[in-house]
Amino acid sequence: MNLKNIDLNLLVYLDVLLRERNVTRAAESLGISQPAMSNGLRRLRELFSDPLLVRTSGGMHPTERAEKLQPEVREVVASIEKVVQPDHQFDAASANRVFRISVSDYSESTLLPHMLRRMRLEAPDVSLDILTPSDVSYQDLEQGGVDLVINRFDELPQSFHQRAIWRDGFSCVFSHQNPIRNSFNLQTYLKAGHVWVSKTGMGIGVGIEPGTNQSLGWVDEALAKLGKERRIRVFTRHYEAAMRLANLRDLIITLPSKAANLLKDDPNIIIVPPPFAIPEFELTMAWSPLLQHNPAHQWMRRLIADVAGDVV
Repeated sequence: MNLKNIDLNLLVYLDVLLRERNVTRAAESLGISQPAMSNGLRRLRELFSDPLLVRTSGGMHPTERAEKLQPEVREVVASIEKVVQPDHQFDAASANRVFRISVSDYSESTLLPHMLRRMRLEAPDVSLDILTPSDVSYQDLEQGGVDLVINRFDELPQSFHQRAIWRDGFSCVFSHQNPIRNSFNLQTYLKAGHVWVSKTGMGIGVGIEPGTNQSLGWVDEALAKLGKERRIRVFTRHYEAAMRLANLRDLIITLPSKAANLLKDDPNIIIVPPPFAIPEFELTMAWSPLLQHNPAHQWMRRLIADVAGDVV
C-alpha cells in the first residue's frame, strides 16, 4: 500500500481509541464529534482489514492485531508530535515564526486587521502568510502544511478540528445617489441592478453561468424561496471590489453585515437591512489533528477567538 494514499490522521485516532477503548471518550479527547470518531474507526478497520476493537460485555476490547499495533502506533504518533511541537511552551512575545493561514476575502477584510493589531502588542515578531482558498487543498490542511483555514463551509472532512468564530447576517449597501434610497422595498430591490459576491470555498472555483441551475448562495436562495430573482449585473469573488462598486449610483450590494460595516463612516454610502429574510451563516476556523496540541497553534487559535469579539 502506497503511503501517500493513507490518511496519517487515522493513526492519531487509533492511538487514542486503543488508549480509551471507548469511541465517545476518544472523540472527547481529540475534540471531535462522536460520528467523526466512529467514521474514523470504520476507516481504520478497512485500512487494517481487522475489527481492531470489538464490543464485549465488559466494553470495547482490542483484537490481537490491535494489541500488537498499539506500541508501534504510539511510537509513530509520539514521533509526529515531537516533530510538529516545540520542546517548550510558546512565548508569543519572543517568538519569531510564520503562521500560514488561508482566509476568504470576507475574512481578510473583517478579521485580519483586528488580528494584526493584537499581534503587534503580544507577538511583534510573529508573521502571517495569508493564502486564498484557491491556494489550498484539504490535503494541505490535513497534513499540517497550512496552519488554519478560516472560511464558511457547507461541510468539512470529519477528521478536521473546527471552531466557530462568529455568526453574521446580511446588509444592503448602495450609494447616496442611488434613486432607490427614497423607496427601498422588495419591489424596488428586485428592479435594481445587483453585485453578486461569492461564498468562496476551498479549491479552484468555476465561472458563473446565468440562467443555469448553479447555486448562487444565500441571498439568491432566500429570494428563490419567495419565487423571486434579482437582476445581477456583476459577479465578483472579492468583497473589497464589491464594496468599491457601492459608489456607483445604479447598483446594490448585498453582503455580510460585518463587511458592510467597514463602510459605515463613508458619508456617500447607505447601509440598510435587506427587504427580505436571509439566514445567518457561520464563519469557522479549521485545522489538522496533527496541530491540535501544538502550543504555538493553540496560542493563535485563542487569539483569533478573542479578537473575533471585537468585530462588529
